[in-house]
Amino acid sequence: MADPIPSALRLALIGMSGTGKTFWSKRLAQTGHPAFCCDDRIEQRLRIRLGGGFTGTTGVASWMGWPDSPTYAQREAEYLAEEIATLDEVLTDLARNPSRELILDTTGSVIYTGNNLLLRLRRQMTIVYLAASAAEQQLLIQRYLTDPKPVLWRGAFQPKKGEAPRETVARCYPTLIAARRQSYEALAHCSVPVAELRDTALDAAAFLEKVSTGLERTR
Repeated sequence: MADPIPSALRLALIGMSGTGKTFWSKRLAQTGHPAFCCDDRIEQRLRIRLGGGFTGTTGVASWMGWPDSPTYAQREAEYLAEEIATLDEVLTDLARNPSRELILDTTGSVIYTGNNLLLRLRRQMTIVYLAASAAEQQLLIQRYLTDPKPVLWRGAFQPKKGEAPRETVARCYPTLIAARRQSYEALAHCSVPVAELRDTALDAAAFLEKVSTGLERTR
């Protein structure tokens, strides 16, 4: 049985980068639902370290570097620390304001923020997993290779001798996706297939209807 859902509309969208979390949070915001983007807040918290040369998620990805770079492990840890602080900030505010509505656009790495925060997230918000199919996951890999977003590999990047970094990414990214999928499914109150959201005619109301249908299936 699904956990009790708060009466105020509080949705946390989770899933891999590129599955539509930001798109749908912005679309819901256009209809009057307050939205919060974790990526934007993390960038703000990292601003002094980023300097003037890195802006947006692409800039943060450039600052973090390719997963084989010497500074990657340290910057991955710094990014995660700011993500943890950001999520704690959001959930603390929601706890202080029980009637506040919020659409939370999480990062793909939200599942690494620790059990305590994730339990708080699940208690205070309805968590919706935007689930990509196998074919869509392949597109996510190609997108990462051509337009990298901040990705916490958490040890999943395991190069073989003589293998180029891009080859390692192409080989290891599916493993990362598979591991994350299990965590997303365990955390979420419901899942909505990304394929069902590709129709350009879908509006915010249709999205919320799909969420409601997904919640009904879990009860």
